[in-house]
Amino acid sequence: MEKEIRAIILGAGKGTRMRSNLPKVLHEIFAKPLIGWVLDSIKKLPYKTESIVVIGHGAHDVDEYLNANYKYVRTTLQKDQLGTGHAVAQAVPMLHGYLGTVIITCGDTPLITTSTLQKLIRFHEDNGSDLTVMTTKFDNPTGYGRIIRSTKDEIMKIVEEKDANEYQKEIKEVNAGVYCLNWAKIRKAFNDLKNNNAQGEYYLTDIVKWARENQYRVMGYLCEDNEEIFGINSRQHLAIASNIMKKRYLDELMTKGVTIVDPNSTYISPETQIGIDTIIYPNTYIEGKNKIAKKCKIGPMAHLRGNCEVAEGCKIGNFVELKNAQIAKNTNVCHLSYIGDAELGSHVNIGAGTIFANYNSITKEKKRSVLENGVSIGSNSVIVAPVQIGENALVAASSCITKDVEANALAMGRAQQKEYKNWVKNIKEKK
Repeated sequence: MEKEIRAIILGAGKGTRMRSNLPKVLHEIFAKPLIGWVLDSIKKLPYKTESIVVIGHGAHDVDEYLNANYKYVRTTLQKDQLGTGHAVAQAVPMLHGYLGTVIITCGDTPLITTSTLQKLIRFHEDNGSDLTVMTTKFDNPTGYGRIIRSTKDEIMKIVEEKDANEYQKEIKEVNAGVYCLNWAKIRKAFNDLKNNNAQGEYYLTDIVKWARENQYRVMGYLCEDNEEIFGINSRQHLAIASNIMKKRYLDELMTKGVTIVDPNSTYISPETQIGIDTIIYPNTYIEGKNKIAKKCKIGPMAHLRGNCEVAEGCKIGNFVELKNAQIAKNTNVCHLSYIGDAELGSHVNIGAGTIFANYNSITKEKKRSVLENGVSIGSNSVIVAPVQIGENALVAASSCITKDVEANALAMGRAQQKEYKNWVKNIKEKK
């Protein structure tokens, strides 16, 4: 029987320091909301997973995004913001009858990886733990709850900074905010949490104290990479996380045989697959899900906006933008062009300044254009969708193409050139 895991993701916070009307978990990195990165890391676990997202601030917007993109995810509303323990408690009724393993994490930690979550679960099981807290270490742990361990390496308690004494403040190991629970045992904690603190909130960290008092085994799994638990609380944090994610993936690509000419100016979504011996030139930005085959040249200053497939041996030149485009082998899209909602065959040549007019701003419809193998488009042309241009057809420069073009034909759609002799001379003489 396939192993099952349930996940509770906390996504109800407002994110006051973001200074935004947008719910914090919907702020994006590489065109994907923060909550999406977390959910995808959970979904990739080698188990049957189901996630419950606790929503609150901007609940309608978050729920709408999740319903559109994550059919396997359920939501529950935390109407009143009464703390992280209270947030988890809202998900308890949705786990009625479930007695397996539950992980709890935050929706604003987009750098957490599937590998680390899997290691946490395995550690939890291998050590016979009832509650496992993910921890990490910082040279400067200011602001984090300190982990207090026993001589048996179990976790005794988590001490928040404001409550820590001088000795405890020197501890480098801190709470990472991710938990793995034996739900059959620990679920009862969320009925017993107290809010007798200055904030009047129910803290998730108090389940450690509850578990110890009830003779349950509490362990700590140390996450070696403290960047993975980086939480987003400001626009500055968003930029930092974006750069961490970027660097992490660029290093992976280069290790696999992709040339990144200037990693400092290049941004590539981790959802983009790139083949060996492809060269990515400086100031290229690639977001969303894309597939780029081997031996391609991309950029400099190219922009891929998602759902693009670029086959082997293609060149996407400088100041080229692609969106929802499929491009076959050995095709060149030269500089200063926009290719949107299009299918280009092999050995196609797109001249400089070519625009695919794919969007009707009145009807809000997007149409698709198809260029068959061997098509050549002259510079400064406009391809008005929907059209199909046949194999080996030639479109003359500065043409506006609004109708299908047959194979091997020359298509020209531009006004006839006129010349008015001595026009400039005559104007000057009149002055």
